[in-house]
Amino acid sequence: MGSAGRSTTTEDPAAPRQGAPGTGDGTAPSARPLPRVRAAAGQPGAGELLRLVRSGRATTRGALQEVTGLSRATVGQRLGRLFRAGWLREEAGPPADSPLGGRPALRLEFDETHAVVLAAALETRHARTALLTLGGEIIAEDTGPLTVEDGPEAVLGDLGARFGQLLRATGRPAASVCGIGLAVPGPVDTATGRVVQPPMMPGWDGHDIRARLRRALTEALPATSARPTTATSTALPDPPLPALPVLVDNDANLMAYGEQRAHYPHCAAFALVKVSTGIGAGVVVDGAVYRGIDGGAGDIGHIRVPQGADALCRCGAHGCLAAVASGGAVARRLTEAGVAAASGSDVRALLEAGHPEAVRFAREAGRHVGEVLATVVTLLNPGVLMIAGDLAGTPFLTGVRELLYQRALPRSTAHLEVVTSRLGERAALIGAATLVVEHLYAPGRAEERLAALGV
Repeated sequence: MGSAGRSTTTEDPAAPRQGAPGTGDGTAPSARPLPRVRAAAGQPGAGELLRLVRSGRATTRGALQEVTGLSRATVGQRLGRLFRAGWLREEAGPPADSPLGGRPALRLEFDETHAVVLAAALETRHARTALLTLGGEIIAEDTGPLTVEDGPEAVLGDLGARFGQLLRATGRPAASVCGIGLAVPGPVDTATGRVVQPPMMPGWDGHDIRARLRRALTEALPATSARPTTATSTALPDPPLPALPVLVDNDANLMAYGEQRAHYPHCAAFALVKVSTGIGAGVVVDGAVYRGIDGGAGDIGHIRVPQGADALCRCGAHGCLAAVASGGAVARRLTEAGVAAASGSDVRALLEAGHPEAVRFAREAGRHVGEVLATVVTLLNPGVLMIAGDLAGTPFLTGVRELLYQRALPRSTAHLEVVTSRLGERAALIGAATLVVEHLYAPGRAEERLAALGV
């Protein structure tokens, strides 16, 4: 595809560092004794020590000894593997808080720059791609038109080409990429990375997205180079592109994950509703995305509502919430009223301009969604309910609140925050990148990767 209408940014200094909590803030350990941890089998390994450092729970060698019960020598040996892989660094901490003075303790930090992540958020009519650090900082990004109905071969080929352009624009070698995250507007079986009967993605059902995206990136970058050598790294490259981890998930799930980890890390039950061309929800419980048994959780756009009895949904059924309250549904109502609007993004532009009909229809759509969310809130009892997507403005939010607080039990909403997105259009990208990092540096997976690197 051509680049017309696309915007590209590289090395954006204003981009917020939206890393996943769990990367650690470098604060000193508490003065009170820390509870010890044990690995699932045997003593804590290097992967478990990495988790403790990234979470900020133990950021010095002494704290690691205290928490794990390991000897100084064993902690040193475990840390040595992480240093050789280039995953950790050790720097001088703040001055010792003691009247006797003394040397400051060396502080352990996760090196968020030793690798990068590629992420993409696919919408029905456009896509956003980005190159991010392991802490979620966007190094470069690109936004441009891309039609999901063109099918997986063409769309994923285009995404691979865009990834290649980002790497070339920033001078990053392909071997510095440790994984790819992809957000798609449909239900996903995350075990296989395949979409399952997606109403808005014709031709994608069951397609091997992971293999196609790896191949597309390989085609975009036929020659790969090893990661540059550093003082603390063996410079051993990650597995070649054919084995590159590719994680695929529903866009609302990844938006919820990105928002919760970046701005609401202490919220144990977090729900996000995305209202754009369709309607979907993502739920994060105890820091993990809740997907149901096969990725179908959160598909609230296909809940039947009385107001939509005669409305035909893209899924083929009548009466779905998305058929009466999505951005696409509002666009159709506007068109019938003589106002040109083809999609949720057109509705957003009209809302930003204060168009009276768009405002009225968006508020009505919000009331329909609020009625369904009253049940969702009663069932989940979340601490935060976030509205995101094309319609996430004051008129729609007003409509949601009107019906939500009217229909839900007061106890269910007593401690509920109803808010709009804080990461905006970058939420799915940051959520996808965060998911990749949490997967790759989880204790078990980290041990496997260290063994593969030979450190």
